[in-house]
Amino acid sequence: MSTEEKQSPRERLLEAAATLTYRDGVGVGIEALCKAAGVSKRSMYQLFESKDELLAASLERRASVFVARLLPAADAGLSSRERILYVFEQVESQAGAPEFRGCPYLAVQIELKDQSHPASQVAHRVKENLTAFFRAEAEQGGASDPDLLARQLSLVFDGASARAGIGADRLPGLIAPTVATLLDAAGVH
Repeated sequence: MSTEEKQSPRERLLEAAATLTYRDGVGVGIEALCKAAGVSKRSMYQLFESKDELLAASLERRASVFVARLLPAADAGLSSRERILYVFEQVESQAGAPEFRGCPYLAVQIELKDQSHPASQVAHRVKENLTAFFRAEAEQGGASDPDLLARQLSLVFDGASARAGIGADRLPGLIAPTVATLLDAAGVH
């Protein structure tokens, strides 16, 4: 078998893991994952040591798409304030979709609880990178306390995506003014 032929079942498993765990949670069974991917359990275990490894690989694979959907392009010509607000505009826009279930990385961390789980470690890294983005932009924008502001923005991000993901709140008219208030209080321009 060529590498290309082996990649096809792997890619299907990664996609099935991303789709099903986002929709149904990390408790989705191996049988359901394999069925959705059109791959036998034997093939799955040839490609991944465990469901945990599959979940971690799926989250890792999706990280660049997650980031690309959230963060503005480096050459977008936006101020730090605009770059931070852009992230929340994306969350607001994504939250309007019927299939929106919140931040997939936050959901994995909440569901797994075990911070040493491979998928939890991937999720933690992705979330830390988002906080680092907020910190860098806050510093660039002249925030009085960039670390505190980055943590506050991460809190708003997670809270907004979680509340929208469970249908407890709608974000339009709520998230942008909340973030603008934080940016104003921190002196970010």
